[in-house]
Amino acid sequence: MRRALRRMRLIATSMLAAVVAVYLLAEGWRSHGGPGWVAYVAAAAEAGVVGALADWFAVTALFRHPLGLPIPHTAIIPERKDALGRGLENFVSTHFLAEDVVREKVDGIGVSVRVGSWLRQPRHAERVTAEVAGRLTSAISGMSDDLVREVVEKAVLPRVVERPWAGVLGAALQRVLDDRLHVRLVDVIVAEVSEWLARNPEVFTRLVVDQAPSWTPQWLDEAVAVKAYDKALEALAELRADPEHRVRQAVDRFLGEFADRLRTDPSLAEQVEQIKQRLLGHAEVGRAVAAIWATTRTILLDLTTDPTSTARVRAADELAAFGARLATNPELGRTVDRAASDLAARAVHRYQGDIAAIIGDTVASWEPEETSQRIELHVGRDLQFIRINGTVVGALVGLIIHALTELAF
Repeated sequence: MRRALRRMRLIATSMLAAVVAVYLLAEGWRSHGGPGWVAYVAAAAEAGVVGALADWFAVTALFRHPLGLPIPHTAIIPERKDALGRGLENFVSTHFLAEDVVREKVDGIGVSVRVGSWLRQPRHAERVTAEVAGRLTSAISGMSDDLVREVVEKAVLPRVVERPWAGVLGAALQRVLDDRLHVRLVDVIVAEVSEWLARNPEVFTRLVVDQAPSWTPQWLDEAVAVKAYDKALEALAELRADPEHRVRQAVDRFLGEFADRLRTDPSLAEQVEQIKQRLLGHAEVGRAVAAIWATTRTILLDLTTDPTSTARVRAADELAAFGARLATNPELGRTVDRAASDLAARAVHRYQGDIAAIIGDTVASWEPEETSQRIELHVGRDLQFIRINGTVVGALVGLIIHALTELAF
């Protein structure tokens, strides 16, 4: 950049020197009886010299005092850099960071289609998932165990203690019943018990035999144990197969009544509060919190660091599916585009002054000479064309004026 500026300066200065030389030669020849056309050359060269010098003065006056003379209204940029910076700041703030301008630009981008088309590609969804997982891994790894325990003990647990548990537990249990989530738990328990019995018949029969009266014969105890084992398997099979089994209905009634008592029975609520105080006041709570956090962190790190983990794969699939919907669903696209436009407009409205102030503050922090050099390096090469054009245009204008003068007089 600096080399290009020097080259253009040399060209402009060489043209000035050339027209000066032409003027001197032509004027000398004309004064010694040269032909008439020499006067036209001398007039053109003279005007070219004037144009070149005038534009040299104008261009130089932007950045420094011409010939080092403190002529008024010269060295404009170094002496008025702060005002120029603030003016540029106001210009950008008014014409570029205006809400309507930003909204129009964001609306024209088509955020939903672009983002959706990019995100629907599996490799891009995996890239986003990997980036988020990496950030989560860094955040989780950097969290101190002591800090987590202190936050839980001093910020979380006090909030948990101050609020009665009975009503919350009752509402949560009622929500579980309404959503029939307990049915799955009953199914799991029944299935596990059935499998355990199927694998351990001798354990069940021994338990029955051990509980039998001492006066009954051994063969009778064993027969009763075998019969009880068969009946237990039969009852569990019926319980698994029948969604309306009386045992299931009894469980539903018990849980429903218990949820209602949790919300309405003051004595049960008091018992729950006593249990809560004993639990949270126990010395093992701190160690339990630390153990839970350590386990949770290990699980989270396994999920975020393993690219083949179920969570990572599911997250990438969901992102790709969302990208496809975003790119093909016009209603969803309009919602996202409107949200993006509103977000950009709010950000501009809130930070407009701060963003634009960067320009003024940056220019104000520069030294005057440094400011002049920076700007000249960026625009000085183009400004040298002004000097070149001034030389050419001046010569042409001088030639035209001389020709018109000769015609008129």
